[in-house]
Amino acid sequence: MKSRLWIGAAVIALSQGWALSAVAADADADAVSVEEIIVLGQGEARQVQTVSGEELTLETPGASPLKLVDKLPGVNFQAADAFGSYEWSARITIRSFNQNQLGFTLDDVPLGDMTYGNHNGLHISRAISGENVGAVELSQGSGSLDTASANNLGGVLRYTTRDPSRSFGGLVSGTGGSYNTFRGFARLESGELATGGRGFASYAYNTTDKYKGDGEQRHQQFNVKFVQPIGAAEISAFANWSKRREQDYQDMSLEMLSRLGYGWDNISDNWALAVQVAEIGNNRGETGVTPRNPQLGTVYPGLIRSVDDAYYDASGLRDDMLGGITLKVPVGEMLDLKATLYGHDNEGQGIWFTPYVASPNYGVAGATTDNAPISIRTTEYDLRRYGVVAAATWEAGAHKVNAGFWYEDNDFNQARRYYALNRAAPQRSALNFQSGSFRTDWEYDFKTTTWKFWVQDNWTVTDQFSVNFGFATLGVKNEGRTVFARTPAVEKNGVIKVEENFLPQVGGRYALTEDSELFAGYTRNVRAFPSSGTSGPFSANRAGFDAIRNKLEPETADTIEAGWRFRTADFQGVLAGYHVKFKDRLFSVPVGSGIVGNPSALSNVGGVTSQGIEAVGSWEFAENWSAFASYAYNNSEYDDDTVDGNGAIVARTKGKTSVDSPEHLFKAELSYDAGEGFFGRFSLSYLSKRYFNYENDRSVPSQTLADFTVGYRFSGPDWLNGLEIQANVSNLFDEEYISTINSNGFPLRGDSQTLLVGAPQTAYVTIRKTF
Repeated sequence: MKSRLWIGAAVIALSQGWALSAVAADADADAVSVEEIIVLGQGEARQVQTVSGEELTLETPGASPLKLVDKLPGVNFQAADAFGSYEWSARITIRSFNQNQLGFTLDDVPLGDMTYGNHNGLHISRAISGENVGAVELSQGSGSLDTASANNLGGVLRYTTRDPSRSFGGLVSGTGGSYNTFRGFARLESGELATGGRGFASYAYNTTDKYKGDGEQRHQQFNVKFVQPIGAAEISAFANWSKRREQDYQDMSLEMLSRLGYGWDNISDNWALAVQVAEIGNNRGETGVTPRNPQLGTVYPGLIRSVDDAYYDASGLRDDMLGGITLKVPVGEMLDLKATLYGHDNEGQGIWFTPYVASPNYGVAGATTDNAPISIRTTEYDLRRYGVVAAATWEAGAHKVNAGFWYEDNDFNQARRYYALNRAAPQRSALNFQSGSFRTDWEYDFKTTTWKFWVQDNWTVTDQFSVNFGFATLGVKNEGRTVFARTPAVEKNGVIKVEENFLPQVGGRYALTEDSELFAGYTRNVRAFPSSGTSGPFSANRAGFDAIRNKLEPETADTIEAGWRFRTADFQGVLAGYHVKFKDRLFSVPVGSGIVGNPSALSNVGGVTSQGIEAVGSWEFAENWSAFASYAYNNSEYDDDTVDGNGAIVARTKGKTSVDSPEHLFKAELSYDAGEGFFGRFSLSYLSKRYFNYENDRSVPSQTLADFTVGYRFSGPDWLNGLEIQANVSNLFDEEYISTINSNGFPLRGDSQTLLVGAPQTAYVTIRKTF
């Protein structure tokens, strides 16, 4: 039974907390080091902040790298687990733009839109171990033109890997805690070799039981990086391998939470009950499966009221290999060349034990195998992509001109299959890849070809005033081919394109003093269509795709932002405002529950207008003590009623708040760190209510959560140097709350089984040693 930890903490009021922060990473000879964890992005004409990977060490080891930006204004990061790495639930929104409308890169390598469906990249939690993150740069409004992304309507996160040390050494750590959590991490640094090169290799293993229900979540990662100077040039390469196995939590609705409670989950420890529920669902006509055992009745046991209340099990399995090699070459004193070649290989399965399709021998007299009223339904992924990002930067007098291109070839195979189960006991595990299917609904091959070109100039007009301007062009060709279709209606064959020849970006900065500056900028961006059978235009049936392929418009966003950066000897901050016009919003409505996997209808349904203010302050108010606070106000409303492809109104959304867009976000931290001895941090976060349907008649309440970290760094004899112990408590006061609100999409109106509850109070202890 989980022990409760009641830890008192003092909360301070930050009267000067009106600022938007940035962290400037300063790479030294050994690794990515940062003079200050939170510093200003001085000189930028856009909202840009960078957070050091060092910040992640204060989180529980194994925490998602997305937690690095969670405290920055305008960022709403939610997950159902304490680590933030459970992918079915992990969601990040920025200024009301959801995860699929943001851009993500690692060492210039595109990670796609990090969608769970995995059609064009992978999640940052799989791309790199948190201990190896050097820094992350967040652009709330728009990324730099040289970002390799075709999704970045509402912002970009650019991650970089830490540099290998010049000295031989390493790091080992072990973490244990609530729900049988264990994480081990080891990194070995080669130090500088005779060739001048240096590298590191690391291995991470993480396992934890689910905090409710039955099941576990496991993750293994192996990361390698090597840097080799070649005269004035430098070549660097990385290879990252990941193996993720996660059993899922049950998706809930408000009604289910009221009736069944926050502790309700899948019934993975009770196969007999799962069979009984499926049989009753058949007898009631809810599953579409012909009843074979009417004697089992039509009344569900206990508090269960629907076949969708309690599935037996579900999971996500992903295997990834990601690699890149970068060459940097200075040509004289004025020209720098840089090119990155990359490749990514992924295999995955999304597994659901479905009562909607019975195993093939269900109801067959005398059958003892493959005879359950349940089968395993999978969505299977096989992804191969490669590409290049290259650019040249020329400095001449007051001008710094950058031009380059990005090319990617992406081959993606996706299939929907079913696997048989025995009635007596399931012979298949949700943590294993399935093989030997008895039915395939569909299988598709998608090919996505992406070209992006850009040119930009940063012109220093005077010592106080500079402007930057440029534009990008983007061309994305999506091709779909049906490998197999059980019925002609689900065939997906054809091509759809996005071609934008002028995506401008312009901005300016004016220095009032050395420590105070004004900035403003405008950007236009576009989002390409996804190539997937479960999202985007190819998710429609054959007739639907044929109807929209020549008239569907890509989503676009025009962003205007302006602000004031300032700093004193012990305080720094930014106050900013923005206005965003989001056009040609794509609207897709699935029919039925998520487990059935019915196709959706897609169309352009108007726009969204968002505007708000963002503020952050970082204050070193006493020796070894610091305080941080951020606040964001966002007003995001639909400009039009939502209509279907025929123009008929399906939802009265005009003037309604956009889904998953909290109006208020507030984060605060109080930290103590003397370098040696004790260190600690108390953090508090608040977000206001969020609507989870388009007509705003259902919402989840506001949440206020606290986390606490305390540790001790030893010093003295050599064997003690580099040794530290750290304790983390997540959800300090054990609040019940709803985290993710769109696990199965957003309904038009009313309640929906698309909510996931947040993790309860959890505690962990870590021992780490550097050498």
